[in-house]
Amino acid sequence: MLVPIKWLKEYVDISASTKELANAMTLTGTNVESIKELAKDIDKVVVGRILSINPHPNADKLVVCQVDIGNEVIQIVTGAPNVEEGQLVPVALHGALLPGGVKIKKGKLRGEVSQGMLCSIDELELTELGEIDDGIDGILILDEEYPLGMDIKEALDLDDEVIEFEITSNRPDCLSMVGIAREAAVTLKTSYSLPQIKLSRNIGHTLQEAKVIVEEPDMCPRYCARVVRNVKIGPSPRWMRRRLAAAGVRPINNIVDITNYVMLELGQPMHAFDLDKIQDKTIIVRRAREGEKLVTLDKQERILAEDILVIADTEKAIALAGVMGGYDTEVTPDTCNVILESATFDKGSVRLASKALGLRSEASSRFEKGLDISNAERAIDRAAQLIQELGAGEVVEGKIDVCNGSLEPRVLEVQWKRINALLGIDLEIEDICGILNSLSFKTEVKGDILVVEVPSFRQDVEGMADLAEEVARIYGYDKIPMTLMEGSRSQGTRTREQKLLDTAKRALIAMGLFETVTYSFGSPKVYGKIGFKPEEYHEVVTIANPLGEDQSAMRTTLIPSILDVLARNKSRSIEECKIFEIANIFIPKSIPIEELPIERLTLAIGQYGKGTDFYTLKGQVERLFDVLGILEDVEFAPHSHPSLHPGRTAIVKFEGQELGVLGEVHPKVCENYNLKTKIYLAELNFELMLKMARTEKQYVHLPRYPAIHRDLAIVVSKNVLASNIEKLIRSAGGDLLEKVELFDIYEGSQIPEGHRSLAYSLSYRAADRTLKDEDINPIHDRIVNALVDSFNAQLRE
Repeated sequence: MLVPIKWLKEYVDISASTKELANAMTLTGTNVESIKELAKDIDKVVVGRILSINPHPNADKLVVCQVDIGNEVIQIVTGAPNVEEGQLVPVALHGALLPGGVKIKKGKLRGEVSQGMLCSIDELELTELGEIDDGIDGILILDEEYPLGMDIKEALDLDDEVIEFEITSNRPDCLSMVGIAREAAVTLKTSYSLPQIKLSRNIGHTLQEAKVIVEEPDMCPRYCARVVRNVKIGPSPRWMRRRLAAAGVRPINNIVDITNYVMLELGQPMHAFDLDKIQDKTIIVRRAREGEKLVTLDKQERILAEDILVIADTEKAIALAGVMGGYDTEVTPDTCNVILESATFDKGSVRLASKALGLRSEASSRFEKGLDISNAERAIDRAAQLIQELGAGEVVEGKIDVCNGSLEPRVLEVQWKRINALLGIDLEIEDICGILNSLSFKTEVKGDILVVEVPSFRQDVEGMADLAEEVARIYGYDKIPMTLMEGSRSQGTRTREQKLLDTAKRALIAMGLFETVTYSFGSPKVYGKIGFKPEEYHEVVTIANPLGEDQSAMRTTLIPSILDVLARNKSRSIEECKIFEIANIFIPKSIPIEELPIERLTLAIGQYGKGTDFYTLKGQVERLFDVLGILEDVEFAPHSHPSLHPGRTAIVKFEGQELGVLGEVHPKVCENYNLKTKIYLAELNFELMLKMARTEKQYVHLPRYPAIHRDLAIVVSKNVLASNIEKLIRSAGGDLLEKVELFDIYEGSQIPEGHRSLAYSLSYRAADRTLKDEDINPIHDRIVNALVDSFNAQLRE
């Protein structure tokens, strides 16, 4: 909100400097962004009168002027074609400074002395400050009488400062001069005054000139209208143009400028329609028809949806309610009769319309914050008053006021002692009431209860905490004593799952893997890229407002994310890459989606590089299972998976429950990712791994007696899993069997086709004695017999 200080002083007595005012306002909650001095680049430019004009003896297009600047007469050479004797003009003296850093010095032009320069509108950059450029080439001719030698900034009312306030969304009342004046008065402990509205009586009545129908009372709680006949369209007076320009609004013509002036003064947006262009002189506030078109004031055609509120006549939409007027009914130089609109629209509907159409305006920025319903009538009367005072038209008697909202004030009842308790201060109730009364609240004390009538322009005040905030900011935050926070403390700790997650990450990093973090959403078409057939595609949770199709679905597997990272590294000539990610996948509970999906914590490992093969990956997974204490109960079995190589894929199970898969990535999938090397990948249900993890550790004494080692080589069918053989050996070996280790696998001409040789190292040890062969032989024989019976194994000599 840009606030010119001279304009502000019309409503509140300010003796403090602009900087002091800005600091004080910031301390009471109205933050100041900046202070700008108008026309600060203009210096030593004064009012002068041209006494005489003579031709330049050495130049046909130049003239020599004698100019009276009050204390002396100076000579100025100019080429301006519009100079005449007796004119008042702005004169830049020797040493003057003009916008753009231009400095004026006296000198000679074609042999004649020139002691300054006569200035044009462009040279002083006055069009930005509301001065009208009449299009005439030449200097600025002042149309009023001013004392000679007067500073041009004072003469043209340019010696002003503008404060830019940062207004929060909950204080739309401060988006007005009156609102800022109210805050300034409380801040400076002085009084403020509202503009006095008095209208002279006129003939006729607005009800006979126009009609207003509100079809959507919920979206338009109040609609006021006035008719003005025989308007005289022209420029606004300089003081109004100057104020509008300083406040950031471009002057247009007197009628439009008056509506903008009232908006800035009272905070109520208004609009003026050309009444003669409204069919049947009837205004209808309704929803737009689906696909209805409207050309707005910016000459852009808008296609409307039915949830957008419009102002219409009996045939078509003529304005976007609360956003922007229509081009077909705008006020033009040929306009004779206008109807003024001052309404209150639902803030939500204005916000939705503005966002849907990509259109924001000064009006919409106010309406979407919520406006005071009682302000609509005051604003339209103020506009009518200004029209009368400026002679811009004949205001028809009376007004149309369709009010469907409540004008009753809101009343709050709070325990006033709680305000002190919340703020940590000890104010008397009289002081609390004094602060609230100065902010236009009305208070009444009933014992411990404070009854507060909230002014209609303070829609943000809803309870005790809001009242406490008002008291605190006016009392002074700097006066509230500093105290340390009090309360009980509890020491935070990590959950079992968090600790296990950290342990697993440390183990994976220790094995040379790098952790990655990727997006949890991707393309629903990615399943074809990782080898799935269309009928095998997973059902996915789609995102309502995705960044794009490639990021429109929540992932149900980490495989594409891992392959993307590996492909990116390989494309940048990274010859070895080992990564892992632990993240959620999202499994829909039902299709269509009616409830939140299942989020399953999943681990994915991916790698390529020299020395990396299936057994490298399997060893890493086994090491992780060992760290989590579940290795002994994990099984690996051959498996098939669309993304993995047939015959080089294993399923991982824990006590019969599927944990995941691991293996070499299918060559076609590698080709889809432009990976020309073997890729090894695992995807495991980490949530189940955490649940099954065994964290208890049991202390075991160091062995006092030596172990006995025996080797066992057997020939079995290739279909027999090594893990099943190891389980059987451990089961048959009993308590004395301490360790089983597979150390050799052999397939060759000496082994029957379809079979392989597996060699195990078995370690036996007793805790209370040194074992002898007669202790071991029965156990070893039992193991061999169990292998023969279960797997038809043959001992290999």
